[in-house]
Amino acid sequence: MRRKIPSTAALVAFESAARHQSFTKAADELALTQSAVCRQIAGLEEFLGIELFRRSRRGVKLTEAGLAYSRKVAAQLDAVERDTLAAMGQQGAQGLELAVVPTFATQWLVPRLKEFQRLHPEVTVHLTNRTRPFLFADTSFDAAIYFGDGDWSGTEAHYLMPEEPLPVCSPELLGERTQFTAAELANLPLLQQSTRPYAWRQWFAAQGLNVPRDMSGPRYELFSMLAQAAMHGMGVALIPPFLIQRELDAGLLVPAHPAALLSSDRAYRLMIPERKVESAALRAFRDWLLQAAREYRGA
Repeated sequence: MRRKIPSTAALVAFESAARHQSFTKAADELALTQSAVCRQIAGLEEFLGIELFRRSRRGVKLTEAGLAYSRKVAAQLDAVERDTLAAMGQQGAQGLELAVVPTFATQWLVPRLKEFQRLHPEVTVHLTNRTRPFLFADTSFDAAIYFGDGDWSGTEAHYLMPEEPLPVCSPELLGERTQFTAAELANLPLLQQSTRPYAWRQWFAAQGLNVPRDMSGPRYELFSMLAQAAMHGMGVALIPPFLIQRELDAGLLVPAHPAALLSSDRAYRLMIPERKVESAALRAFRDWLLQAAREYRGA
């Protein structure tokens, strides 16, 4: 079946002209003549049956339909370029596409990946940030590392480690104290993690306190953002120590209270879709990752 798709050359010319709002600049970028760009876009408009640009003596301007179409075309061309570069980069290697929660990947996983590469030079691991579950069928991901209860339909879950966040703050906020009491923490600015909205409530409840403002305070999506805010004295944050080990070692952050929020059924897990469990490259990564996590927990 012949697809209803315009030529790639026309789409590339349109995307460039739309981005620059200029046929001349698009021609310079693509090393074409201005008349060639005009012909490509005119042909695209004829193919679509809509006007993409309004022409005037002062230049060109996207129509409403042209603006909406340009955004979709740009996203699809970016995806094609990524897939093309990935294919060019394979050269016989096996690639793994992993969706990862960003701070865990940056602070814990990436520093250990060199060992996996040493053991399995034939496997290339690609990491992409995803903070929430998704449908594997709608993506090209081979697996995901996420924080949750492991209830993810159509997947095989592998436990990595608990989170157990600890109250931390800047040394300046702590001042001359060695630590705050739980009651004192209740009166300080509480930095919130947007994907853990009840963390402070759970922590205070574990200390036997009911704090009306336990969900108040600025919210940050990533633990790395939370750590930066805490380091700059903006308040107290609940962060797993293994995600900020360098900051703790350097004294940029200090424990504000010795009690961690003990883990429940939520933890960091490797999630593998059932259709991928027989992949040799994925099995090698799974076995290495689970061993690395066991060694970390033991230490």
